[in-house]
Amino acid sequence: MPETLQTTDAAASDADLLDETAIAVRAAGSALRERFGEVVRYQTREELMRALAANDDTALDILRPRLTRLRPDAGWVEEELDGGALPSGEWWVVDPAEGNVNHLHALPDWAVTATLVRENQPVLTVVHLPLTGETYTALTGAGAHLDGRPLHVAQTADLGLSIVATSQARPDEDEKVVRRVGSSITAMLFDALVVRTAVPATLHLLNVAAGRIEVFWQFAGARADLLPGALLVTEAGGQITDAEGRPWTPQSEGFLAAAPGVHAEAVATLSR
Repeated sequence: MPETLQTTDAAASDADLLDETAIAVRAAGSALRERFGEVVRYQTREELMRALAANDDTALDILRPRLTRLRPDAGWVEEELDGGALPSGEWWVVDPAEGNVNHLHALPDWAVTATLVRENQPVLTVVHLPLTGETYTALTGAGAHLDGRPLHVAQTADLGLSIVATSQARPDEDEKVVRRVGSSITAMLFDALVVRTAVPATLHLLNVAAGRIEVFWQFAGARADLLPGALLVTEAGGQITDAEGRPWTPQSEGFLAAAPGVHAEAVATLSR
């Protein structure tokens, strides 16, 4: 079979897979939406962890069988704090309740994500926001979309005119990383128009892909936090590197997503 035909067939297969993945992610989002609305009370770290796990399990009970049926031989990653490279082959990288703590506190900033990684490269991703009904998708080589409409990063060429965002260090993060986050926010407060700080990371990255904000950065990132947004931003025309401007991999200690016109300025600010 000619190589071009093989490539076309693979792309068509991945496009169909993206559609089926979106159906599964929306179904999981609907289940979490039914659990949303009241602040979940907890008095200890153990109670918090149980509440988080209950949300995860609700979504995973839908996602795991459906995604496994779509790709029976793919591995499965659901721990959102894991980082580093994956073994060879295909893997589902899933965050069943991204922004889970927000969900428990009746805050609207949460989502359900599923990303297929092939040989350590994200191939397709779906991010669904159950409270708005929005579904963001990206397929390698086919662009990024919001409910079927193409996404494009901002054309801004001045960091001083840019809205930038970061998410906090993870719980129990190393002190060095926490201090680096703090110093980077201070630097951006001097150089950017507006600085936003919140979790989860993916929601900021959606905004970069949609051209609503220009820059997102994070240190000591995790796979499930960053892979969905990285593919969305790349396919929307954005630039993904580590915080020093070098090529980003899941092993990198820093992450930067930016509109091309302000990427170099953002690197310079974060390097101060």
